[in-house]
Amino acid sequence: MTFLEDRDLHDVPAIPEYYRGKTIFITGGTGFMGKVLIEKLLYSCTDLDRIYLLIRPKKGVKAEDRLAELYASSCFDRLRKEKPGVFESKVYFIAGDCSEMGLGLSAEDRILLINRINIIYHAAASVRFDDPLKVSVKLNLRGTIELIELAKEVQYLESLVHISTSYCNTNRDPIEEVMYPPHADWREMLEICENIDDHTLNILTAKYIGQMPNTYSFVKQLADNMIFEQKGHLPVVIIRPSIVISTYREPMPGWIDNFNGPVGIIVASGKGILRTLYASEENLLDYIPVDIAIKSIIVASWIRGTKKVEPTDDIPIYNTCNNNMTYSLSVKDMIKYGHKHIKEWPIDNMVWSAGGTIIPIKSLHYITVILLHVLPAILLDTLLRLAGKKPMVLKLQRRIYASNMVLALYLTKQWTFSITNFLHLRTKIKEEDKEHFYYVMEGVDVENDYFLNCIIGGRKYLLKEKDEDLPKAKSHYTRITLFANVVKYLFYGWLLWWFMHTGFMRNILLTINNNYVKMYDL
Repeated sequence: MTFLEDRDLHDVPAIPEYYRGKTIFITGGTGFMGKVLIEKLLYSCTDLDRIYLLIRPKKGVKAEDRLAELYASSCFDRLRKEKPGVFESKVYFIAGDCSEMGLGLSAEDRILLINRINIIYHAAASVRFDDPLKVSVKLNLRGTIELIELAKEVQYLESLVHISTSYCNTNRDPIEEVMYPPHADWREMLEICENIDDHTLNILTAKYIGQMPNTYSFVKQLADNMIFEQKGHLPVVIIRPSIVISTYREPMPGWIDNFNGPVGIIVASGKGILRTLYASEENLLDYIPVDIAIKSIIVASWIRGTKKVEPTDDIPIYNTCNNNMTYSLSVKDMIKYGHKHIKEWPIDNMVWSAGGTIIPIKSLHYITVILLHVLPAILLDTLLRLAGKKPMVLKLQRRIYASNMVLALYLTKQWTFSITNFLHLRTKIKEEDKEHFYYVMEGVDVENDYFLNCIIGGRKYLLKEKDEDLPKAKSHYTRITLFANVVKYLFYGWLLWWFMHTGFMRNILLTINNNYVKMYDL
């Protein structure tokens, strides 16, 4: 329990009432969590005044066009149907960039935000584990510093929610809801990254990050510690989600817009392109549905915003994790459930039968990758070239292999996360708010409800496949599975025939025959 929950909340307004008339500023609003956060705020707290989104031009697309693309997402289908016009009337873009000084804001926009906003959600981050240290520092540390500098100037700030990660302290186990001493000084690291050339910094990266598994975890830890220095000055809350995946219920079951986590693995396995996975079978992976995480974020900003900041205030930290309560799956179960449900909801145009063998030994995994990924990819790319098409299978397999290696630590090692604050936070939700904001952590049928919806959502929202095409996909699944089995048995038959005709096997048979003759003669 934090000091925010350890107080009388009888006279505190309900959550929608608190958000009435509030102006909100969100970084990372175009990302996976950002979309669900915007949708939930607009759907359940419709009387808020407005939401400003920090949006940068990307790949030649202007900020205003990216806002239109954002609203076109299927994430907002419920909002468009039940509350038309709300998004258009309440969501505005602010041109800027978290990687730039001053967030890339114009003087006019900065003044606007300083004088209007009440709540800040900082969700912008690069979640690439293999970013160069300088890039990660620029996006995940420098951007957070610039946001804090803006927050210090905001006239009517009531809460600032910083979305971190539960994996920013992987050098410890268990991981509590506390601020651990940093692995390095964030000021020194910022200075180093701004003054050392890229080549030298890349060479020294392993030394700097030490026990941390990658630059992402290392820099997010620095950002957390930088923010923690604002305790007693800014109304900050730190949320640390684990691996955020498909929705449980809102805005619809199974919604997702990226291939991260188990859905990506099952899609690749169901497509037939993932044949081997480097992981530990019994390793439990801590996943949290994105709508559960978003509900906790909204509740946390409500409970922080209903108390004025005082010099004695600490900064609450919530590990938004599952910690083996319901949603966690072992790698073995993830593959097993995937194979079970993919029969009923197969992916269209499978290139091979559904696969996914778990290999816990790295050297053996290398061999299986060559045999089951690389060699078939070379063959398929050759056929594509002969057909006058662009080869792409080997390139795809390289990406799959690289992703597996980047995630190897998380697939082979397990942590215990304390979630005392996270669970206690939901007990403070008022009765009238539970329908919209209480996050369910128990009693979920993971295999036949949640995980099945993840697979259906992966087909629909990631691969854009239609339910009316399901019969065709099932027919193709049956054909490709039969063909794969025929090829497999023919291969094993040929292997047996070859082995039986080797000199080694002939010598063994000859020896057995000679021994039999001798025995018969006796």
